[in-house]
Amino acid sequence: MESFECFANRVSVREYLDKPVDNGLLEKIIDAGRRAPTARCVEPWEFVVIRNKEVLKKLAELAPNGKFLKDAACCLAIFCQETKYYLEDGCAATENILLAIADLGLGACWVAGDKKPYVDDVAKLVNAPEGLKLVSLISLGWPKQQIKQSKNRSLKEVLHWEKF
Repeated sequence: MESFECFANRVSVREYLDKPVDNGLLEKIIDAGRRAPTARCVEPWEFVVIRNKEVLKKLAELAPNGKFLKDAACCLAIFCQETKYYLEDGCAATENILLAIADLGLGACWVAGDKKPYVDDVAKLVNAPEGLKLVSLISLGWPKQQIKQSKNRSLKEVLHWEKF
């Protein structure tokens, strides 16, 4: 898939087929995340692949906006060491992962992590070492249906040349 085609086709997917995702695909996806830009070359990220259905169910209960996590083939939890730019670095890794998922024909949805009331519970659930910050949770699986991307604002509405 060409990059711009991937950008145009990436959507948030919240309904998944009951079909596992191969380890090889998951490794490619995580590799895309670790290749994200990082401030000062710190690479503060750690990635946890969660497949256990009981843990996915618990995550869905913890994250009010992530109820669909229970139906995903897996969830990716992106943690970062607490550095000056951990949030920017973790979000860059998250976006790389979302684009890789779309490129591979899988579906995903980004569920917020940073500063949410459930971050400590998620960290305990996956035995994250102390000092790591949860940046995001990503549901992942084979989409139940194909969804077409729609944007509310056109390019002309958001693009400004030189000044507003």
